[in-house]
Order: sequence, then structure tokens, then C-alpha cells
Amino acid sequence: MGTINLGKWHKLSAYQEKMEGNKVRCHICPHNCLVNEGGIGICKTRVNKRGVLYSLAYGNPCSIGIDPIEKKPLFHFLPGERIYSLATAGCNFRCLNCQNWQISQSSPNELDHYDLPPEEVVKSAIAHNTQLIAFTYTEPTVFYEYVYDTAQIAHEEGLRTVFISNGFINKQPLLDLCPYLDAANIDLKCFDDAIYRELDGGRLQPVLDTLKTMKEKGVWLEITNLLVPGYTDNPKMIEAMCNWLIENGFSDTPLHFSRFFPAYKLANMPPTQESILIEAKNIAEKAGIKYVYVGNIPSLHDENTYCSHCKRMIIERNGFNVERNHIQEGKCEFCKEPIAGVWE
Repeated sequence: MGTINLGKWHKLSAYQEKMEGNKVRCHICPHNCLVNEGGIGICKTRVNKRGVLYSLAYGNPCSIGIDPIEKKPLFHFLPGERIYSLATAGCNFRCLNCQNWQISQSSPNELDHYDLPPEEVVKSAIAHNTQLIAFTYTEPTVFYEYVYDTAQIAHEEGLRTVFISNGFINKQPLLDLCPYLDAANIDLKCFDDAIYRELDGGRLQPVLDTLKTMKEKGVWLEITNLLVPGYTDNPKMIEAMCNWLIENGFSDTPLHFSRFFPAYKLANMPPTQESILIEAKNIAEKAGIKYVYVGNIPSLHDENTYCSHCKRMIIERNGFNVERNHIQEGKCEFCKEPIAGVWE
């Protein structure tokens, strides 16, 4: 590996443990990488310089955009709002089907980027007439220090923050971050540890722990499950996942089943069959999950929100646009049933 120049975009890495021989153990995510001097972690954002771990992903986003909140996807969190979204390079997963592999599988020092420290992120969001900031596109756990500082300043200025993540983060860093997060969408890749390791380079249990922690700490939570043919589209696996969600108190948590499209190392595979997505939705609803959505198939019209009591449509969506919203003061306009979410 060539010499890594820390330059101006570096920050002392949080949650590091000094080991023998100038090695450093990183404790931000469950990989708990042991990084040799001069080496870099799995995420490609943590470098060991003379026995001290630094983050290369601080104040240097490679991607910035203004998105509809529905794109995250978050359907029960301020529908129709626009959100300032950013990412740095790097990821702690190696998903074979990654949609953003050009940036997620690169190190921050390999890509062009913006010079945008945390306080400037907040100013820029306000200048773009939004009160929301999303850490998204790649995995925000790998630019944790940048997320933490930005979210803290955002809260001081009255802005709300959103974490779009694979959920592969250790408990203490997550506990420390939760007070500065308002909402999250967690990718629950599948409900099988062996497939997690093969398809994504991660593990199941830490993601389940993240879901429980976020729920306990009052972060508004939604879950996405991408159905990859031959990997994560087994009906029995989907049923087991939904049963776990119900047993652990997630019946009110929106669940988004998403259609796979060929990408990256799975570019030769077919898209998910519509029938599989419809079956997955039926399995989830039968298990008792109140709000189930199917994404990436507009023709199904399964991204509208229905009241779990009277079954009437209460949010009508067209793509990422909200056409009608019949939720008033957090309740169904028609039958007054409380609808789980953050509505104002």
C-alpha cells in the first residue's frame, strides 16, 4: 500500500485501543479491526500512524444532495420534506450487490471531495431551506466522528438528523450517538448469519442489537429488507425475520421490502420477481407488522400508507412525491387511530 497523507481531512479516531507493537484496535464497529502501523481498516477510513488511529473521513464528503425524505426511505418521518444528504467514501461492508460501490469501496483519499466541516454542513442545510440532515449514500458508521460532530451542532441549531445505515456498529458508539439522531433507516440485509457473511461481509446479531438499541433510545426507526434472488428471498427466512420483529416489539416499525436490480458483482443476476415481493408483504402483514411497503416497483402502488385500523389510504405517494396526506395530529383523519411516526 502506498503512503497515506493525512492532510487536513483527518481526525483522531474515536473508540481506539492501543495494542502491543504500535498496533491499534478500532472499536467503532463489530469488525474490531486490529490495524498494524501504516495499515488501514476494513472500512478504508481508519489509518494507523505511529500507533495512533486516525479517521480519513472528516469534513470531506464525496457526495452531497438535496433529496425527498421518501428516498431514504422514510415514510413515517415528516413526509414530503426535503433533506440535505451527504456521504464520505468508505464502508465497513463488502456487499456483492452494492449500488454505490464506486464510492463505498474507495478510501476518502482516492476520490474528489468537498471541503465541508460540520459547522458548514449545518449552514449549508439551512441555506438550502431544509431543517433536516441525512448521513447516507455510503455507510455513516465509517465517518462516525464527522456524523457525531455534525449531528451535535445540528441539534444545537434546531435541525434534525437522519442515519441511513447497515446497522453494523458497536453498542457504545451507538449509545453515544443516539441523543443526536432523530430517525434512522436500518438495512436488515437478511435473517441468516451465513448469508450475511457471504453476501455482505458482516454478521446478523450486531444489526439486531442496533435495532433494539435505537428503539430503546427513542430514535424513530424504519427497516429496509432488500430481496436478492437466491440469497435473501426465501419465504421461510422472511417469515422468521418478521416473527423476530413482532416478538421484539417492532409491529409499529415500517418495513420496506425492496426489489433487487443487477449491480456490482451480481450484475448478471435477474431482478427480484414481483410475486416474491408481494409474498413477502403478505408474510409480514400476516405476522402482524402494521406498515409494510414494497419499493422499486411503482406499478404495484405499494408505497402508499394505509391506516392499520380502518384500512383507508392516509398517505398517497407518486414516486417520491406525497400527493395526499390524511394524517392529522398523528392520527388517521377518518377514524382517529394513532399512526406511528413523526409527523410534525
